[in-house]
Amino acid sequence: MPRKKPFSVKQKKKQLQDKRERKRGLQDGLRSSSNSRSGSRERREEQTDTSDGESVTHQIRRLNQQPSQGLGSRGYDPNRYRLHFERDSREEVERRKRAAREQVLQPISAELLVLDIWEVYQPGSVLDFPRRPPWSYEMSKEQLMSQEERSFQEYLGKIHGAYTSEKLSYFEHNLETWRQLWRVLEMSDIVLLITDIRHPVVNFPPALYEYVTGELGLALVLVLNKVDLAPPALVVAWKHYFHQHYPQLHIVLFTSFPRDPRTPQDPSSVLKKSRRRGRGWTRALGPEQLLRACEAITAGKVDLSSWREKIARDVAGATWGNGSGEEEEEEDGPAVLVEQQTDSAMEPTGPTRERYKDGVMTIGCVGFPNVGKSSLINGLVGRKVVSVSRTPGHTRYFQTYFLTHSVKLCDCPGLIFPSLLPRQLQVLAGVYPIAQIQEPYTAVGYLASRIPVQALLHLRHPEAEDPSAEHPWCAWDICEAWAEKRGYKTAKAARNDVYRAANSLLRLALDGRLSLCFQPPGYSEQKGTWESHPETMELVVLQGRVGPAGDEEEEEEELSSSCEEEGEEDRDADEEGEGDEDTPTSAPGSSLAARNPYALLGEDEC
Repeated sequence: MPRKKPFSVKQKKKQLQDKRERKRGLQDGLRSSSNSRSGSRERREEQTDTSDGESVTHQIRRLNQQPSQGLGSRGYDPNRYRLHFERDSREEVERRKRAAREQVLQPISAELLVLDIWEVYQPGSVLDFPRRPPWSYEMSKEQLMSQEERSFQEYLGKIHGAYTSEKLSYFEHNLETWRQLWRVLEMSDIVLLITDIRHPVVNFPPALYEYVTGELGLALVLVLNKVDLAPPALVVAWKHYFHQHYPQLHIVLFTSFPRDPRTPQDPSSVLKKSRRRGRGWTRALGPEQLLRACEAITAGKVDLSSWREKIARDVAGATWGNGSGEEEEEEDGPAVLVEQQTDSAMEPTGPTRERYKDGVMTIGCVGFPNVGKSSLINGLVGRKVVSVSRTPGHTRYFQTYFLTHSVKLCDCPGLIFPSLLPRQLQVLAGVYPIAQIQEPYTAVGYLASRIPVQALLHLRHPEAEDPSAEHPWCAWDICEAWAEKRGYKTAKAARNDVYRAANSLLRLALDGRLSLCFQPPGYSEQKGTWESHPETMELVVLQGRVGPAGDEEEEEEELSSSCEEEGEEDRDADEEGEGDEDTPTSAPGSSLAARNPYALLGEDEC
């Protein structure tokens, strides 16, 4: 009998992992062959060897794995709309880790925090989005799907052939999610493109603007969301920037959690977490502006008087309500009809479009992940009807909500368009799930070189014996100092858990408590003009008028380490706690930008 080959514990562990993967792959294959339309393509992508770099289908990393609990009666696959991004090579990840340890951070002045849309998207290049290929009613379902997959692979091939992986940003490689966008655009009479005011150029693909206003002939409303996280002068400057470059846009300023920018806030609130109770959604800033924009677009073709009456009721209820909790909020107003559209994205809708069918105006809400699409719908409705989360890809398929009998809202999953943005900025913008980032340290360095993280968090250099002495900082030092301050330790060796600390810092940036705002070109030279602009003064007064009332209950509690664990990002923040508590992305009093950031830093941008 031959002697057995030595078998280590690591090999045994790897053998068990491979066995589980094979078993899971077999189950997924059986389900995909009978129900999932993307199953065959996923298996081809997983088996594609990309080591030579010549394959059109690049190596894909699939994020946000959901447990399979049976397909149900409708054959729904919970992983059908997962985020699909190009996988970073192991060499690239190691290179960035070394840079985070060795590269000394150099502060960047506020004048250099400029984002120009021509540098990000290069309009007219191959940085486009996939269009639905022409079809006819004579085509079978299989022919239509095959044609769309072939067209999508050609689209990916053009982009990866024109740019290297190091230059390209993360963008969506899942055809099923793009099909959701096609369906929403086909259904909509008006398209809302929601952007984050801290970096609106990141969330504004010019190719979508040209397609909606040109080929489809629809009105496009740009929503500058989360205006409470940026100075009013900067908000007005971005508004005029888009008006100047895209004259067909209708621009609306919006926030679901307004605050009075004239109210001073405690700078130490960066370490505190605020919870709002009661009628928080009814105080949204922007529904009336959106109504006026829709009235101008429809020109009397749709009766929107019911929407205006609803806004008046919400304002009256927010003014006279006592904010006693969820029960009163749930009982106010009629129920909202919700329609989940899981498989209808594959159904042909006809080449001709009937506007305002049956006297109903359909508003499609599209945009990147984490720009606040679902929060905007909650703000329009006046109470929570859509589950929201900081995790990108939380909205997995589009849903429709009847705001009134003549206004229908359509919520589309977040989509990442291809661009030339640094991937570190995309991480800070909330495009990539923080809990699943392989290397978060360079993103922390990107943030710390643009805002004084060390000073804001009162960090002490890990190698400094004298706290008053100046020491050069790198991204790794910042993470290690934050882990030391927060008490993040590894389980076995009790060393500083720098990975967890880096994720914690990225969540603070995503929530707006470490707020990084970018400027349009020429903002620094005309800063005085924008601060004294009449629209700036009007915005300040408007936010103060609809801001949080004095009798609303707000409780602040210092962040515990348990609320920043890696797994928190994968849970729905609004479904964890009690029903009368919401933890908004931009809760007043909980962010550095919830006060004037200039007062603390002595500079224009935080």
